[in-house]
Amino acid sequence: MTEIEQLLARVAAKARNNRPWGWASLPEPVDAATQARAEAALGFPLPPLLAELYRRIGDGGFGPEYGLLPLLDSSPAGEPAAVAQYLANRESGLQDPDWPWPEGVLPISHWGCAMYACVDCRSPQATVLLFEPNPGDADHAWFVDAPALEDWLRAWVDGTGWYEEVNEGGDMAPWADFRIRTASDFTATGLPPAQAS
Repeated sequence: MTEIEQLLARVAAKARNNRPWGWASLPEPVDAATQARAEAALGFPLPPLLAELYRRIGDGGFGPEYGLLPLLDSSPAGEPAAVAQYLANRESGLQDPDWPWPEGVLPISHWGCAMYACVDCRSPQATVLLFEPNPGDADHAWFVDAPALEDWLRAWVDGTGWYEEVNEGGDMAPWADFRIRTASDFTATGLPPAQAS
């Protein structure tokens, strides 16, 4: 069994035994057609490990805090699906150049207070980012939560994530590529980029 297979088995076991708020049961996994529709709407493929989570474990409802967002349909708790949230964030970011949303950065889990765990679907290792807009400045709202999705999942199953009581408030590095990844949106649309700090 590969390391990824072992990790998926551990995630599946924890997912069966932990229900985030608002989830009565673990949703059924998505099928290949649902994944294809999601990727067509997004305009990019899901990273392989993220696709495996949705295809083998469930359509959201497991993971830290409120759990993974469902892929295409709203959750029982009323959370929008990951695809809908991404598309809304991209549209909002194009309308407000002070708060651009990077292409390929898919919100996968809501932390509350407008904070999201997001997967950078353009990075080879599927870097997990924390979007924390509450300080009020887009240039200081993005952090690297985990260098790879598999690291983020391991932190959840091992109980070592920054969100755990014993680790709460751990420091995260700012995401240095934020302005690089959003600058092309405004060049393409003719809108001015927000002033970098």
